Amino acid sequence: MDVRKRRADIDSASDRGGFLSGTYTVAFSARIPAPAARVYSILADYRSGHPRILPRQFQNFVVEEGGQGAGTRTRFDMKAFGATRSFRHEVAEPEPGRVLVEFDRDIDAQTMFTVEPDGASACNVTIATSLPSRGGLFGAMERFMSRRYLLGVYKEELEKLEAVALDA
Repeated sequence: MDVRKRRADIDSASDRGGFLSGTYTVAFSARIPAPAARVYSILADYRSGHPRILPRQFQNFVVEEGGQGAGTRTRFDMKAFGATRSFRHEVAEPEPGRVLVEFDRDIDAQTMFTVEPDGASACNVTIATSLPSRGGLFGAMERFMSRRYLLGVYKEELEKLEAVALDA
């Protein structure tokens, strides 16, 4: 897998004005040697495709409603830094076939999956998460730690996405 950090930086509202007020963004990209339509269909299939690419940090993944793209509602637990936290997401497709967004139903956070064709048999996939940012020293440490953590999670997720796409 050709892994590239297209955008693995942190945007803070106090720094460079992240795309949501008071937020920071962590993103990771990779080139997947599979057609964009196949890759997107795996991401949008929350019943069987998407669960197959989730890294080990994701646990108890459940589809509450829907299961295919927009309107899907999920819940899951995620392990990080020795603690487990529960999440509830709702999926939107602002650009079906290209952009899928998971909106957190409890906090002002979102994860965007963008699939861009790279010829007929490959694509570039970016996972970008925007999270609320605290101020001060604690916020700076939190952004630093979560950035390092999420980049590892996204790298593993994109490696699994490649394996599933090539197996399809």
